[in-house]
Amino acid sequence: MHLLKILWEPSTTLIKIGSFGIYYYSLMFVIAFALGLRIMKKMYEKDRVSIDYLEPMLFYVVISTLLGARLGEVFFYNWAYYQNHLLEILLPIQVLDEGGFKFVGFRGLASHGAAIGILLGIVLYRLQYPYKSLVWVLDRLIIPTTLGAAFVRIGNFFNSEIVGNYTGNNYGVVFVNRGEVLPRHPAQLYESIGYFLLFFLLRYLYKNKENRKDGFLLGVFMSVLFSIRFLVEFVKESQGGFETNLPALSTGQWLSIPLILAGLVVLTISQRKKT
Repeated sequence: MHLLKILWEPSTTLIKIGSFGIYYYSLMFVIAFALGLRIMKKMYEKDRVSIDYLEPMLFYVVISTLLGARLGEVFFYNWAYYQNHLLEILLPIQVLDEGGFKFVGFRGLASHGAAIGILLGIVLYRLQYPYKSLVWVLDRLIIPTTLGAAFVRIGNFFNSEIVGNYTGNNYGVVFVNRGEVLPRHPAQLYESIGYFLLFFLLRYLYKNKENRKDGFLLGVFMSVLFSIRFLVEFVKESQGGFETNLPALSTGQWLSIPLILAGLVVLTISQRKKT
């Protein structure tokens, strides 16, 4: 290990008993949802809203996150493969050429798909539980969502996936378990740190309610989080997708642009509301 170079050769499994294993990536999701529920509970208690609404919300969020993230990976990045392997879209298997299949779990998840999935899931949730406005709910939900995004990127780091470009010098992380000897940008950690900072910013803005209007936090979340994603993409290895047809930017950047703009629109509208 040099001062600024780390040899990274982690196990992706925290605990393995026989064929059963607990993976770091899965653990990050569990931590994200558990902390998210705790944070939401505290905010609902502070806002004097019944915490009984949180259990069904958790169900909607978990399902919509995983389904949206999976479909985002399929349609944004790997449709060329999945159009010929339809069973693998929603089943954690790989169909073998020689016949049969093997269990591989869900490795392909896309954050832009997760964002769209969560939004649609909360719209459905709000239709069933109309105790507050959709924007009011989203203004609070995006706070633990940001924290969850940070933990997921740590999970990606443990999996040595979504890696950065080679740095071209002695700075960076060498992903030894990928058979590499040259350091890369730890793009996953860049993104994770950015999301942690955004989480603390949103928590601060939530606690300081003076002159804050509905939609303000949502607008900050969308514009800042996807700006972080856009910037980190400059040092991230290509994940494929449709960037071969739009080569100026990566697929992740093209997908981030409309979400950044949408966030700015939401932010502008919220600021124009009368107090």
